[in-house]
Order: sequence, then C-alpha cells, then structure tokens
Amino acid sequence: MEDSSTSPQIPQDLNSPPEKKFSQRLRLPPRSAVGRLFHFIFGRPLANAERETQKIGPLQGVPILGLDALGSASYGPEAALAVLLPLGVVGIHYVPEVLGAIICLLAILYFSYRQTIAAYPNGGGSFTVAKENLGERCGLLAAAALLVDYILNVAVGISAGVGALESAFPALQNHTLTLCLGVLLIVTFVNLRGIRESGLAWSLPTYTFVGSLAIVLGFGIFKAIQAGGHPRAVLPPAPLASSAGAISLWLILRAFASGCTAMTGVEAVSNGVPIFAEPAVKNARRTLTLIVMILGTLLAGIGFLANAYQVGAMDQRQPNYQSVISQLTAAIVGRGPLYFITIGGVLAVLTLSANTSFADFPRLCRLLAEDGYLPHAFANLGRRLVYSTGILILFVLSAILLTIFGGITDRLIPLFAVGAFGAFTMSQAGMVVHWRRLKGKGAKAALSLNGLGACTTAVALLIIIVAKFQEGAWVSVIIIPGFIWLFLAVKGHYRHTSAAIADAPSLQVWKMRPLIVVIPINGWNRVTEQALRFGAQI
Repeated sequence: MEDSSTSPQIPQDLNSPPEKKFSQRLRLPPRSAVGRLFHFIFGRPLANAERETQKIGPLQGVPILGLDALGSASYGPEAALAVLLPLGVVGIHYVPEVLGAIICLLAILYFSYRQTIAAYPNGGGSFTVAKENLGERCGLLAAAALLVDYILNVAVGISAGVGALESAFPALQNHTLTLCLGVLLIVTFVNLRGIRESGLAWSLPTYTFVGSLAIVLGFGIFKAIQAGGHPRAVLPPAPLASSAGAISLWLILRAFASGCTAMTGVEAVSNGVPIFAEPAVKNARRTLTLIVMILGTLLAGIGFLANAYQVGAMDQRQPNYQSVISQLTAAIVGRGPLYFITIGGVLAVLTLSANTSFADFPRLCRLLAEDGYLPHAFANLGRRLVYSTGILILFVLSAILLTIFGGITDRLIPLFAVGAFGAFTMSQAGMVVHWRRLKGKGAKAALSLNGLGACTTAVALLIIIVAKFQEGAWVSVIIIPGFIWLFLAVKGHYRHTSAAIADAPSLQVWKMRPLIVVIPINGWNRVTEQALRFGAQI
C-alpha cells in the first residue's frame, strides 16, 4: 500500500468546474501598478466562461437598447411641429394626424422586427436581412446606412442633451463642445466596463424619464377630458401666430418625414439579440414590445395634448426658447417639483441616448469583420467581454463629428434620419424576399406587411433626402458610399493577403506519426497543468 504521506496530492478543487476556477483566479487583483489601475478603472477581466453572466433581461434591455427610441419621443414631435410652424394655430390641428401616421408606421416596423428577431437570432438586423435576401452589395448598403445612423445618433443625442442643459443654465453655452466631449467620454467609459454595468447605470434615468413623463401626460389627458377637450393651462405656452400660411400636401409630408426621427433606434433590439439571456428571442421580443409600447404611448399623448393645450414649436435661435416638452409640462403641472423631475429625466435620456449606438455599433462591426469587410480586430472580445475596438472607434468618430459641427444640434439634425430610414427600407425589402422564398403558412400576410413597410419607409426616406438635402443631408448621401468603398477595400486586402500566403501543396497527414490532435476546450489546459504538476497521468 502506498504511503499517503509521500504520494502526490491532487487538490480537491480540480474536481470543481473549470469555469469556477477561472472566475476565482481572475478575481485576484493584478500585481503590476498598471494592471491594478486597469483593474480599478475597467473592472477585473472576465473569462469567456463568464459570458452568460453578462447576458441581460427585458428590463435591462430597455435602457441599453431603447434609449435612442425613447429619447426621440421628446424631439420627434417637436421636429414635426417645427415644420408646421408657418401655419400658426391651424398647424396644431394637423399634429394628431401626423403623429398618428407615424405611430401606424411604428406598428408596422414593430411587427416586422418581431419577425426579424425570430428569423435571425444571431443579430445583424438590416445588414443580415439584406445580405441574405438581396445580395452582398445591398447588405453593405444597409450596413453603411446603419453605421452612419449610429454615429449620428451619438452626436445628436449628446448635443441635444447638452443643448437642453444649457437652456436651463445659459452660463454653460460657452462650453458646448467641452460638455459634449465630456459626456461622450463618460458614456464610452461605462460601456467599456461591460453590458450589465451600462444597463444598471442607465436604468434610473430611463425609468425616471418614462415614469415622470407618463404621469404628466396622464394627468394632462385627465384634465383635457374633464374640460371637454379645452383644458386651462397652469402656465400658458408661447402664443402662436393667428394668421395661417398656405397649407399643402408637401408641407404635411415634410412634417411627417421630420417627425419620423421619433422612430430612430427601433431596429436596435434586432441587432442586439445575442446579448439577451436565454430564451434570447423571447427576451428580445419582450424588450422590443416594451420600447414600442412606451414610445407609441408617449407620442400619442404628446400629439393629443399639444393640440389640446395649443403648444407649438419655438425657434431655437430665439431667446427664451423652450422645448415642446417643457411648454407642455409647464402647462399641465406648472413649474413645481414634477416639472423639474420630468425635465431632468428628459435631459438625462437625451444625453444618454447615445448608449444604444454603443450597444449595437460594435456588434455590427463584429458581423462585418467576420465576413472580412472590416479588420478582424473588430470581432475580438475585450477584457470585459465587449467589442472594445468597435466602442473606441465609435468614440473617435463621434468626437470628430461633434468637433466639426461644434456640438450644435441644429447642424447635425439634417444628417440624422437618412441612415435610419435607409436601413429600415433595406430590412423591409429583404424580409419581403424572405417570405417569398418560404411560401409557408402566413407568409402571404407577412409579405404584405413588410411590403407596406418597405414602400412607406422608402417614401419617407425620399422625402427626407429631398427636403433636407441642402441643409446637410447630402453629407450622409456621400458618407454611405464611402463606407461601402471601405468595406470592399478591406475585403480586397484580405483576399490579396490570403492569395499571397496560400500554400499550394496539400497537407499529407498520413505521413505524420504519431498523429497529434489539439482540442481547444475552455478550462482544459488549466486543469491539465495542475494535474501534471501533482503527478497525475493524462
């Protein structure tokens, strides 16, 4: 019998799961000063085996993927009202109809993206749908449109939030660009720490915005019903011109197209399906349902109450400017605590709406990198299991854009909706081809729904380009083909490199004795190393 006192002892924790041992090992603080600094700032490195612990549920999905869409409820209706401003009081009566049409289009997109989430659970949204159903070039067009939309969403969201902050504190107006870059740095930092951290960080401002604005709108609707549709304002909004300008179909269509900025960000959930915990498709659909229901309710309430309280848009270049939400909230509840809580929630959500892009831009870059259209580094996970390269590139591009336009929202808005509606149109058209190929039960109804969505979003895109071309939309029209050229150039580089290093002779494995097989398994190498150290035979 072997003496147990002298025989090698294998630690008991070798029988524990490798993932647990990895986790325990990675929790130890790094030894070097630089390592300790990174550990403190960005958190401990996460093992691949811990990826499931970073997945999210529907309630966390709303602040991570829904801030763009929810924040647009504050500036989408205002964009439509700004177009109707020349009509004076008469223009207010068209607001419910314009927002009603937008909500109908939102409903079409909702049902379409529910189908897309189920059909493409690995994410990708418009890029994947267009590439697989319309071809490679259409997929690249959709990807380029989405990337432009994500970059502009960061710039517009942050600049709009900073602009609203400066309207409350005019002394900050001389520091617009500095504030914008500071907010951008904070959002980038939080996203580099991981998905769950960004969801937790943005949950409070998101649900504060939704809850406070819902209370204000609900109280306003109650007062309007009690007053027979003509409630008395606590603080009257800015007076509207009594004389109306000429009413035309083109003006109404322009108001519809401008108001459609309220739908930017709706596609974000279909791009981010992989970040949800299982069942991922169900959780993604629930998140999309929550986002669309909240957004639709807010748009309907704002449209109804803007008409009831006679609230119109004001010119941002004029002194004493107030947003539509500010006028509406003051008219319903005055300038008490609820007013400041609501406006604070609006400011926070507008500023942080850039987070949607930080959630989806890196994942779209990962899909492009896996197909060879972007450098392979975009497909590599960082220390916190996020695509750090994509996050940092988005930070740089957004900072450049903010610097060029000085952080002024009015200069960025005309560029905004082109990318979003280009992606919408490609996605809808791709799903039409998808249903034509399947030809199963219910395919005809689904095809009709996506066909209607494709036509509607294409018309809206055309109106946006024509109406906003001279104001800056031409920049997006140039940048999108530029991205496509970049994708093709990277793909060509990889093809050339592969051809240059290719080895023509085939590998003659039958001449190799003994055969060596390497099996990469998470945690296996660590377990083997410890076992061999204590004398085990593998």
